Amino acid sequence: MSETVKEKACELLAQSLCAWRLSGHVARSSDGAIWIACNGIDISVEPAPPGVPFRWMVTVAGRKRGAISLPAVLRQVRAALDPGYARNKVRVALTTLVPS
Repeated sequence: MSETVKEKACELLAQSLCAWRLSGHVARSSDGAIWIACNGIDISVEPAPPGVPFRWMVTVAGRKRGAISLPAVLRQVRAALDPGYARNKVRVALTTLVPS
């Protein structure tokens, strides 16, 4: 995974905390992992090792889970930092604009 992707992922997580109105800190470590500290919770986001079906690994409270994409990382981080957040699922269906 390129350094640019890791940098942009770090910035995305930092901006997401702002958008969620959460006060925290996001930083990159020397090994490329992204560390998030917020509400007394520490989270690590790092690229997944080769050979696994995930792109990212998210560690919260010692539990490591895979994430297939950055939206999946954001969902896991938001759930850990804001347990009262009600997740919304979006369903897309083809239909006519005006019911007949």
